[in-house]
Amino acid sequence: MTSQATLKQNDMNQAATDQTGVFAKEGADETVQICDSSLPQFEDRDNQETKYTTCYMCACRCGIKVTVEDNKVRFIQGNPNHPVNKGVLCAKGNSGIMKQYSPAKLSSPLLRKPGTERGAGEFEEISWERALDMLEKRLARIRATDPKQLAYFTGRDQMQALTGMWASQFGTINWAAHGGFCSVNMAAGGLYTMGHAFWEFGDPDWENTKYFMMWGVAEDHASNPIKLGLKRLKERGAKFVAINPVRTGYQAIADEWVAIRPGTDGILALSMVHVLLKNQLVDEEFLIRYTNSAQLVVNTPGQKGDGLFYRGSLAEGKGEQPQVWDLVKEAYVDANLPDINPALFGEYTAPDGTPLRTAMSIMLDKYLDEQYSPEVAAKECGVAAEDIERMALEMAHVAFKESITIDVEWTDWAGRKQDKFIGRPVSMHAMRGVSAHSNGFQTCRAIHLLQVLLGTIDCPGGHLAKPPFPKHVPPGIKPAKEMAPNTPLKSPPLGFPTSPEDLVIDAEGNPLRIDKAYSWDAPISCHGLMHMVISNAVKGDPYKIDTLMLFMANMAWNSSMNTAQTLDMLCAKEDDGEYKIPFIVCSDAFNSEMVAYSDLVLPDTTYLERYDTISMLDRPISEPDAACDAVRIPVIQPDRDVLSWQEVMVEMAGRLGFPAFTNPEGKPKYKGYKDFIINFEKEPGIGFLAGYRGKDGEKSLRGEPNPRQWEAYEENEGFFEQRLKPNQRYMRHANLDYLTLAKEASWVGSTNQIVIELYSEKLQTFRLAGQGLYDGPMPTEEHHKERLVKYFDPLPIYYMPLEEQRIDRDEYPYHAVNQRPMFMYHSWDSQNAWLRQIMSQNYLYMNRVAAERDGIEDLSWVWVESHNGKIRTQVKLMEGTNEQTVWTWNAIAKRGGAWGLSDDANEASDGFLMNHLISELLPQKGDKIDRVTNSDPVTGQAAWYDLRVKITPAAPGETGSWPSFAALKPQPNAKPSPDMLSYSSHKNVNLVRSMSDILTRGEK
Repeated sequence: MTSQATLKQNDMNQAATDQTGVFAKEGADETVQICDSSLPQFEDRDNQETKYTTCYMCACRCGIKVTVEDNKVRFIQGNPNHPVNKGVLCAKGNSGIMKQYSPAKLSSPLLRKPGTERGAGEFEEISWERALDMLEKRLARIRATDPKQLAYFTGRDQMQALTGMWASQFGTINWAAHGGFCSVNMAAGGLYTMGHAFWEFGDPDWENTKYFMMWGVAEDHASNPIKLGLKRLKERGAKFVAINPVRTGYQAIADEWVAIRPGTDGILALSMVHVLLKNQLVDEEFLIRYTNSAQLVVNTPGQKGDGLFYRGSLAEGKGEQPQVWDLVKEAYVDANLPDINPALFGEYTAPDGTPLRTAMSIMLDKYLDEQYSPEVAAKECGVAAEDIERMALEMAHVAFKESITIDVEWTDWAGRKQDKFIGRPVSMHAMRGVSAHSNGFQTCRAIHLLQVLLGTIDCPGGHLAKPPFPKHVPPGIKPAKEMAPNTPLKSPPLGFPTSPEDLVIDAEGNPLRIDKAYSWDAPISCHGLMHMVISNAVKGDPYKIDTLMLFMANMAWNSSMNTAQTLDMLCAKEDDGEYKIPFIVCSDAFNSEMVAYSDLVLPDTTYLERYDTISMLDRPISEPDAACDAVRIPVIQPDRDVLSWQEVMVEMAGRLGFPAFTNPEGKPKYKGYKDFIINFEKEPGIGFLAGYRGKDGEKSLRGEPNPRQWEAYEENEGFFEQRLKPNQRYMRHANLDYLTLAKEASWVGSTNQIVIELYSEKLQTFRLAGQGLYDGPMPTEEHHKERLVKYFDPLPIYYMPLEEQRIDRDEYPYHAVNQRPMFMYHSWDSQNAWLRQIMSQNYLYMNRVAAERDGIEDLSWVWVESHNGKIRTQVKLMEGTNEQTVWTWNAIAKRGGAWGLSDDANEASDGFLMNHLISELLPQKGDKIDRVTNSDPVTGQAAWYDLRVKITPAAPGETGSWPSFAALKPQPNAKPSPDMLSYSSHKNVNLVRSMSDILTRGEK
């Protein structure tokens, strides 16, 4: 806001008499010049109380203290006792007040008026009874006939254990959350390598690390914990290296900023691997003890079994476990036995004549090749060769010359006593800048390879897992594929394939899921492909659906690969005039862009109004040294006719007769969500909440249901924390003390060592299928065969992003990427009156040297064009960005009328979405790949960071963002969008002073 607008807010604070503390005023033009020398009349706190809950202004899950009076939020601050944020709270968290009082809140169930068009926003209010009856009738018919006709996809929610369970009980495999659009490469890359990953699975050891390297992390990611961690690094004098094309936020305080070219992180990491191997700077003891590097690999190119681990022969009494060559026994032995002496390098011949070599020998041959040399890598990633070599040698120096020890006795997986933990104090963190590329899975593996060679996994000073991780590699859940009417799935819809037999395809090899997850298009798509659901359903590829049910998924705006094209698809009709997606159900607390394109809208509660769990079965709030989960408890009661989506799911599960939600008589088993959370057990003693179990709440992690469990969490400020003992805190992949606890808590299935898999036999099975050398399912289409052979390398590789492979890079010379800002999250917060003052228009940021070369001036309007679309936006020039990169803040732009904004809000007239330039399919070249998703070929991760564009100055008079869309109509009973939305404490609490007095800090 301008200073004039701020003066208007002061005016409103003085003039308001409404004791709610929130004031909306239209057409306020006057300003105030008052100097009051009297002292403030402080508010009476007798009617106030402090309540504790969990923030939901982003994904950090920070603990908050909320001051409440007369069912109104007065103040939000961080909870200093909370394990995640330790009292720190960011702008988003503090501004939850203005989100709670946003005029965008939905107030009742809505039904699209008969005869009106989808997208027109013509709704009638209906009762919850009618809404739920209507939904029950539709879902019951689908479940009784063909369950996969329901596609159920959720956005950035934190209760995927519940939504996934609901889908499993319904019997549809067509369920997933937003991870395929966000971070599945990050999750899968780690889970298929070491059993945990970056993001919510682990953290750097902030207290002990001496060298920290951050890859592709924007400011929205775990912002409070990372800020606390970086503060500790700075205090201790550790080195902080930031690898990111853009220097904002975290990168701006780094000791060294590496302005990498987007999508090339993989070659940078593997080039550093090259330097380490060339200089013999690897932790060989770590590799032998904790990884599969010494395991023997069959070396018979062109034959079945090539590249798989040698397991001996049944005649030798073997045939099950991978083998190693024992240097003392001079024999092949089980790789999983303790007290063996494996050869890390070497080539051998099996008794039957099969040539073998160790996985480490394969790595050595691969990465010492000149294609990974710093000189070659520099040309691809834009980082100087000498810098690549220097960074690798710096990390090796810290890992091996500045190692640390913690003198705590611990027991390894084989029962052997160890007298200390040895730490390699180099740590790393990575996120969406690496993940959101079509080569991101292998890039994540490359970064983990770099960590493992230095021995920095789950050791003091390294990268630490957070309970319930690490898991065995990968977790043992397989995706469901069999469906039958009125029958729950035999396993969850999502899982972790380990071979082609686990794919969700029919006998002819065709996809069974609507998003084509777990098909030959994307075999290891562990989070599904939310970005492909609408496109595939409209095309009927692989089939049509009846109902699309969305929760917190803004598919009509920034959660689609291409927004304008998606809007057309949502409204697409058959020849008979019926919609190609017959029925769309949307649940959201706010009037997002998706609401207007729905047929039935079910209004959710806000995070301050509902019960919720941040569960150990899902995405808990654990820290590396503690198992933690948390709840949300209502701090105020809704003033609208709304119902939390959790309650809707439990209610609908009972109505539809899901076995897990009904008693033997077929009646609902649970009274509601709270009762379900208390009494549901995944297995004896294991429920959604791990804390305060047992009949008296005295048991941790495992115990019978406690009828006062919610009260126990409320009494403990909304969270549960069980700190690990000192002997359980490190080397948890091989730590018997920890693995015993993890098995008891049902985090892992056994106390066997979690072997780090640098060489992935699981990927090799898919490659063999592509080569036609597999005894099992194999693809029939040539492009599928080629993708498996090229991209399913059992060792990490780098390849050019798929979009770049199919366009003229000279015609589209710039990379175009989004970042999420620290002060707003997804599309949730441009409605927030406080946060809008920080930003209400995003710009296209461009390197000043590149812009001047192209004749583009600061703050000028430009056309930005990709192979798939064109937009107009305003440019800002800066030095802190890679010269080949333009970027913007994501999801600042809004559609007029949505989110409680006025039709001509800045976000609608001047803000822009990069999404209009992206395609959900690869660039068209007239071949079979034309219809393949623009995603990582391994995991199906949406490749929205692969975008390449060209930029040209707009003609004189061409201003304002384009494309533009007609403003959405207000919903029934929606409050008018005020010119100003302001929050104030009680009348006369604040001194009201003239602006001159404020600026000069007068005597009063």
